[in-house]
Amino acid sequence: MSRTIDYGNLMHDAMRSLIRNVLLDVKDNGLPGAHHFFITFDTSHPDAELADWLSDRYPDEMTVVMQHWYDGLDVTEDGFSITLNFGDAPEPLYVPYDAIRTFVDPSVEFGLRFEQKDEDKKAKPDTVAKPLSQTEESELEVEEAPVKAAEIVSLDSFRKS
Repeated sequence: MSRTIDYGNLMHDAMRSLIRNVLLDVKDNGLPGAHHFFITFDTSHPDAELADWLSDRYPDEMTVVMQHWYDGLDVTEDGFSITLNFGDAPEPLYVPYDAIRTFVDPSVEFGLRFEQKDEDKKAKPDTVAKPLSQTEESELEVEEAPVKAAEIVSLDSFRKS
């Protein structure tokens, strides 16, 4: 039996570690300058925790914006918890790193997408992390308006068929 190096899973682990390190820095020092994050995650992930009304409204995935107001950021080995404001209703969330589908910081044109290997979404597919190209990043960018709280942003209209 020959042994192979599993580059896909190694990259997957490295990119999740990068997100963890960024969030640890934000927890300790706050968001610097114009940095902010769009984080899209699988709301049906078995370890994701969110209010029932949010999971009912977003049964597959949702994107949260971490920018102007957030509270209680806690970063662990497996995920992060945070309280965000949804229409003047603070709601706690727990997002496991393996539930994250995209992580974008548009202020510096940085983004990661965790692609599914198998397009059949009936079975839970493996994911592969890869940096987003500038074209893919621009597809994820959302026109920003001054807001006081984080907003849920649907990216469906930006996805290619």
